[in-house]
Amino acid sequence: MSNPSTSAMALPPRLLVQRKPLVQRLAEHFMVLALAGMVVAVFVNVVLRYLFSTSIVSYEEISRLLFVWLVAVGSIVAAFEGKHLGFDMLTSRLQGRARSLLFWCSQALVAGGMLLLLKGSWEQVVAGMASYSTVLGYPLALGAAATLVLAVGLLAGLVVDLRRGEPPAQGGDADVTVE
Repeated sequence: MSNPSTSAMALPPRLLVQRKPLVQRLAEHFMVLALAGMVVAVFVNVVLRYLFSTSIVSYEEISRLLFVWLVAVGSIVAAFEGKHLGFDMLTSRLQGRARSLLFWCSQALVAGGMLLLLKGSWEQVVAGMASYSTVLGYPLALGAAATLVLAVGLLAGLVVDLRRGEPPAQGGDADVTVE
């Protein structure tokens, strides 16, 4: 008869991995669908142009809108995973109070930038409610809303980092150094 404490150790490593939060999984599924939609739209237009000398104009608008949302949602996911490009030549060599002070200063700068993005995005959404896309006729606020969501998402990530007191731990290949 096996001991219950040793049977958990016999589980394959993939079963011991912690599940991602629901919001993150939904964001990743959205990114997969957006990328698939973009690929289909662009591929169909390429085939139509080369084989039949025509295209579906609305597919260009759809792929452009999907790309904007894909970048915005992908940036939020990358921020929460600590996968954004960073420059830590100075902070990696500091310890204690100096490192903490630089962390808080950089977070303050990021917060300022995100608040400016939030304000500008909101103004674009309001202005876009009265403007419509050329072909499909959707409100242009739909495209501007992606940067609004981006600003809110990155501000939420910033709050999480501030509560933690440090940026998120980076993935396994994040320790790679290029000299």
